[in-house]
Amino acid sequence: MPKMSNGETPFSLTYGTEAMISVEIGAPTRRTLQGEGRVKEDLRLNLNLAEERREEAARREVEYKKKIGRYYNARVREVRFKKGVWALRENEASIKEDQGKLWPKWEGPYQVIWAGDKGAYRLADSIGKEVPRIWNSCTK
Repeated sequence: MPKMSNGETPFSLTYGTEAMISVEIGAPTRRTLQGEGRVKEDLRLNLNLAEERREEAARREVEYKKKIGRYYNARVREVRFKKGVWALRENEASIKEDQGKLWPKWEGPYQVIWAGDKGAYRLADSIGKEVPRIWNSCTK
């Protein structure tokens, strides 16, 4: 199957030609009806053009990633906290192993005691003890 991001199959990018399925080998098709010499010549030509196909596929993939990035960034909602605001922290950040689906996803509340310019925060728990390290906000 061709990849959506570049329009090529991984096989064709690797070997310079499309794969021949087993049904196609036994059935009379344009590829199987050509002579042995013609098939080898086509394979050699495709192999010579493979680098160009890879470069074109890489260009299409970059364009596709830019398009996906624009789509994602148009829908991202930035969240900024101010000093003194109370917030919850996601459990995934502080727990090393999965606790199962019934485990709470959020913990806190924590008070923001310092807010950086690019979404970095220092937190303190409800009794005023500072939480180690700097935390970043994320939007989902």
